[in-house]
Amino acid sequence: MTTDDHRTAPATTPDELAAYAALPATGPYTTRPGHALITLVEPHPGHERAYNRWYEDDHYIAGAMAMPWIFAGRRWVATRDLQLLRYPRHSAVARPVTAGCYLATYWLTAGRYDAHMRWTVATNQRLHRDGRILQDRTHVLTAFHDHATTVYRDGAAGPRDTHALDHPYAGLVLEVIDTDGPEHRAALLAWLRDHHLPRRLAGSPAALVTVFRPTPLPADRMPYVQQVAGVDTRLTLLWFLEQDPRRAFPEHLTGLDAEVAAAGLGRVELVAPFLPTVPGTDRYVDELR
Repeated sequence: MTTDDHRTAPATTPDELAAYAALPATGPYTTRPGHALITLVEPHPGHERAYNRWYEDDHYIAGAMAMPWIFAGRRWVATRDLQLLRYPRHSAVARPVTAGCYLATYWLTAGRYDAHMRWTVATNQRLHRDGRILQDRTHVLTAFHDHATTVYRDGAAGPRDTHALDHPYAGLVLEVIDTDGPEHRAALLAWLRDHHLPRRLAGSPAALVTVFRPTPLPADRMPYVQQVAGVDTRLTLLWFLEQDPRRAFPEHLTGLDAEVAAAGLGRVELVAPFLPTVPGTDRYVDELR
């Protein structure tokens, strides 16, 4: 069996080729994750397998990885047993708290957010016109973010955040913390970076935590994606685990909400563990409900 596609694409014009040469010739091209796209999605009941195949076979590539300035990506899945570990029970992010079976995370080159945003809006508008957007899903949390800090368990040893989406981590935990105002978020970030995360990471199966600030989506975003909440008041954390979250979670990742509340700096609105998907397969699809 072959999968050759013999359709001929229109030839690229000289002006278009010149633009491709000119655009990357100036501006930032650092290798650090200056921005991230984090998207938590719930496929509608009965459409889980179709969603998984559409996202992995088409949208993950055409709607993300093929675009300029995205340099890493990874998909994650929450089986039903992992969904039931989530807290707090009444979440301002996921309603119900078990909503959002699939998580996708992408790193963007620092300083290239605006350029990437123009490309992604145009691409997704085209995909929508061409009927390549699966509608049988709900966006629970979809936002672009600016990188705020990364805290490492082992200091200079181990993979950097640049490599976190390529390194074979055994799991991921998404944590969302809201504060009452921008001035409180700055204090929360300092406490997380200097006190809370170093203490929590010490001796744990989490190798690093990346911390991001959400940014507003443009007015011409796709209509099925809601505007981002908490642009000035929220922090989004990704905990990268070296151990299956079903083992790591009970001992090392419970009680985060109580500690943040005790510090008086914010409210944990979601703590949700995930496994990495297995590319090219439908593994875990039958374990979502």
